[in-house]
Amino acid sequence: MKIFLLPMLFAAGIALVTFPACGGSGSDPEPPAEENLTITANPAINGQQESPAPGPNFPLSVTVTSKMPPKGVTVEVVAKEEGASSGFYTDTKTTSSSVSNFAITNTPATVSCRVTVTVTSLSKPANKATGFYLYSKK
Repeated sequence: MKIFLLPMLFAAGIALVTFPACGGSGSDPEPPAEENLTITANPAINGQQESPAPGPNFPLSVTVTSKMPPKGVTVEVVAKEEGASSGFYTDTKTTSSSVSNFAITNTPATVSCRVTVTVTSLSKPANKATGFYLYSKK
């Protein structure tokens, strides 16, 4: 009986070490799918040219209209002269609020300027929404 019991205990011990416990892979579960970001703004970010305005500050309100990602978003606003490689105004806000307000400053007079808005999910960086509009200071 001893001869038969000893190999059985050894085999059971090996099985416990070799085969992991049932009930899952041990990795974190996949997060739920995230809704694609959609945004609106005032002025509209639809590529249109706004009428020239006196300034000196140009207000911009960006609204996330889709469901807010679990970790929130970054809202980046860049304003530059049309065709320029660098901007005269850049601001980035990290938020879980659906509305972000900006005041674009330092706009040069009498030239067409492009404002580009990019909203990026902090939970899933590939989830982005972007738009732009053109404006000028009188």
